[in-house]
Amino acid sequence: MNEIVEDKVQITLKTIGPSPPTRLNLPSSIRVHDLRKLVAESRRLPIENLRLILHGKVLHDSKDGNHMFIKLCDGDSMIAAVKPKPPVRHGRDGLEEDDDDDLKFQLPHSTSAWKRRIFNFLHDKLKLPDFLLLALSSLSLKMWVIIILWFILAPVAHRWDVGPLYILGTGFVIIFINLGKRQHGEMSAYSIFNEDFRELPGTFNADRVDRDIRAGQL
Repeated sequence: MNEIVEDKVQITLKTIGPSPPTRLNLPSSIRVHDLRKLVAESRRLPIENLRLILHGKVLHDSKDGNHMFIKLCDGDSMIAAVKPKPPVRHGRDGLEEDDDDDLKFQLPHSTSAWKRRIFNFLHDKLKLPDFLLLALSSLSLKMWVIIILWFILAPVAHRWDVGPLYILGTGFVIIFINLGKRQHGEMSAYSIFNEDFRELPGTFNADRVDRDIRAGQL
């Protein structure tokens, strides 16, 4: 029974620094993550900070949620670089500042594949900022449907020359949706909406100024 022999190629690995270049025998087709793991083990480098450069391009483990594979040729030259760790920054209380990490957009592990592809496209191709991606990721499926429907109807409104009314109507709808609903017995901040026009305690108006003047508090 014939055995399947995997093609092997020999590449030159150059490490940034004083280390001399070495030669590695690798499969001609290999997953990027496995390649980084082999290089890290052979050169004793930290895999979490290791970057591989081939033909002037940085090799990434995955793209759009899918594992990346590369095709190596005999005699290829690859560069291995270790990303330096950023210096530890301390705040006033002596704790490390994590503000920059909190502002970076990261999808949760439970995110579906189609949603991950969309946000990878927006981040990698369109170069949208992280704060805008955070806002988009917080939208529910219902809100996404409404936004898509709005963009579908916008050309229709423009065709019928009611574009400004369409935008104004959208603004009023957003205002009314976000008005909220008062609970039973809860007073409104506007006295005209309350029974007997009752005002909230501490409301600053002309009557209060008059009372303070008469009481000698001003």
